[in-house]
Amino acid sequence: MDKIFIHALKTETIVGIFDWERQVKQTILIDIEFSADIRKAALSDSIDDTLNYKAVAKRVLGFVEGSSFHLVETLAEHIAMLILQDFGVAWVRISLSKPGAIRGSRDVGVMLERQTQDLNTWRTAKATP
Repeated sequence: MDKIFIHALKTETIVGIFDWERQVKQTILIDIEFSADIRKAALSDSIDDTLNYKAVAKRVLGFVEGSSFHLVETLAEHIAMLILQDFGVAWVRISLSKPGAIRGSRDVGVMLERQTQDLNTWRTAKATP
């Protein structure tokens, strides 16, 4: 499986459980990997034959900057589902971290992997009250 990746995508958003975290945007870093068959693009040397990572980054940044979640787990899950849904990839890995969230630690965060079938399960779960 070929993969395209974006490392250390940096942005700010409201994320956290404490009152002060709900009042100020915090920096988060996102690493994204997703499946892609890059053979056609490698032969043609055309952006039209691959998944444009700039479009993925722009869509993720727009979503994250407008979001407000309590848990980084929830934010990471939504990012994964967004990429699966909007870009039609079969597999995605998200690593999301909050630098400085714990004193003495560079960062803390979560890493998850999702596939197309996870998107279908997620849609069903969200539709069920």
